[in-house]
Amino acid sequence: MRTLLTEQELHAGVNRLAGEIDACYGNHPLTVIAVMTGSLVLFADLIRMLSMPLRVGIVQASSYRGGTDAGELVVDRAMMIDVVGRDVLLVDDIFDTGKTLHRLLDELGQLGASSVRSAVLLRKQRPHAVSIRPDFTAFEIADEFVVGYGLDYRDHFRNLPFLGVLEADDLAALSGESA
Repeated sequence: MRTLLTEQELHAGVNRLAGEIDACYGNHPLTVIAVMTGSLVLFADLIRMLSMPLRVGIVQASSYRGGTDAGELVVDRAMMIDVVGRDVLLVDDIFDTGKTLHRLLDELGQLGASSVRSAVLLRKQRPHAVSIRPDFTAFEIADEFVVGYGLDYRDHFRNLPFLGVLEADDLAALSGESA
């Protein structure tokens, strides 16, 4: 596995991201919602760096389910906090096709949020399937399959403190395991 971003680089990028969000919202109360499960590590680090009053919640959304290619998006809002009349920041791990972010931003607006913005750890440099872009981005990366810092491949590697790129031999070594 090739290291793309070190633990120190990730920390610096999340710190920059928090600074941009703080500059945008000031001391205005904010509802921050994590897109689970990939954004868990980012979310934990980010909310501790933000200075405004916060409410936090989660929404479950997944389109990978064990592979490296996105499939049908499944969203479960059962554990999401009430957003009516609130300024909301949706936090996701990666902006890849953009379909997840597009759908969730639309749903949050329909649920009555006063405003909805988005923050992502990573934005892939590739054609996106939607016209929207994240409001806040920590890093732009090449179109590679990455793991670590919350991102996984078949439930492996979420716990890595760095961001790595899976090479062909990494994928081959894991292909024999059950998904």
